This record gives sequence, structure tokens and C-alpha cells, in this order.
Amino acid sequence: MLEKMNIDQLLNLVKLLGSGMGTTLQIFFLTMLFAIPFGIIIALAKNSKNKIVAGITKLYILLIRGTPLMLQIIFVYFGPYYLCQITYDRFTAIIIAFVLNYAAYFAEIFRTGINSIPKGQEEAAFTLGMKKSQIFFSIQLPQVIKRILPAMSNEVISLTKTTSLAQIIGVTEMFALAQKQASFQFSIIPLCVAGVFYLIMCGVVTLAFHQAEKKLDYYKIV
Repeated sequence: MLEKMNIDQLLNLVKLLGSGMGTTLQIFFLTMLFAIPFGIIIALAKNSKNKIVAGITKLYILLIRGTPLMLQIIFVYFGPYYLCQITYDRFTAIIIAFVLNYAAYFAEIFRTGINSIPKGQEEAAFTLGMKKSQIFFSIQLPQVIKRILPAMSNEVISLTKTTSLAQIIGVTEMFALAQKQASFQFSIIPLCVAGVFYLIMCGVVTLAFHQAEKKLDYYKIV
């Protein structure tokens, strides 16, 4: 039988899930911090004229995009022990797995954006004496960011929700706490409260990307 909650119980539940939200946010921000630059590197590697580098990168992206994130988390955590007798903490394993996963998706988004930039811009910049790195960071990257923001926002919103997979190897984040409370109280209210937390996170991410798009309006896509 489902039990009703009074205000004090609800506030205590919100406080408890809020503590788990700290872990959820750590996973989110650390994944973004490392996956975005790694994704740019992978995108450039896939566009490389070196066939070996491009081939390895294509294989990596295929493996990551072709297997479930749940399986990747399990492999990243347990694989090193069974292969090399190496152990490390669960939280580190989660960050590595999430970074490897989302970097592959970000790489494809960045690569599409880079390939959409007209070649004439690069040629014109070369005639002005600019180096390849200067062309990429000063001319191409701002335009790429403008073009890929909608696709990036979808992946980032997805990340806010898939952080719940951390519980697979015992990392206690917000949704894991909600599930425990739901089982203990025989109530779906903890899960509903967790849903509100995720909704707020997704709303903040959506708003942030909307503001970024407005600020980059001066890069007109032609």
C-alpha cells in the first residue's frame, strides 16, 4: 500500500536526493570537461590524411557507438582487473567510461561542423600567412560551434539523464538514492522527485544553449 508523505518527510527526501545530486553533477561536469576537448581531437584525427590514424579513429567511434554505455562502464571498471590485475575506484571508472562514450559522439558532431566550413576560407587565410592552428581556432572553430549547438544540446541533455547508469557499478548518485527510497517506502514519490530534479537540470541546459545560440548570432550560416 502506498504511503502519503507529509511536508517534513518530503523536505527530508528532497534534502537526501539533493546530496545525491552532488555526485550526479560531478559526473556531468567532469564528463563535459574532458569529453569535449577529446572529441575535438578525435574529430581532427578522423579527418587526418594519415590512413592509419583515421582508421584507428573510425574503429574507436564504431566500437563506442555500436555498444551500450552500460557494457562500456562494466568493461572499463572490471576489464583492467581481469586483463592486468589493475584496480581503481568506481567513480574514476564512471568518468573514464562516460568521457570515452560521449567524446565519440561529440567527435562526429564536431567533424560534421568542421566539414561544413567552406574550403575557401582556409585557402584565403593561408594567403594571409596564418598557420593551420590559427585558422582552426580563430576562424573555423567559432563557426563550427555555432553550427553544432543544436546537436550538442541534444547530447548534453542526454548526458544529464544517463548519469543514472553510474549505479551499475555501485556509484551512489541521485537516481540510485531515489530507487532505494522508493523500495524502502513502498512509494513512487522518491522517483517522481528525482524526475523533477532531472527536469530542472535539462531545463537549465536548454536555457544555457539557447543563450549561447543568441550570443553567436553574429556568425551567420551561409
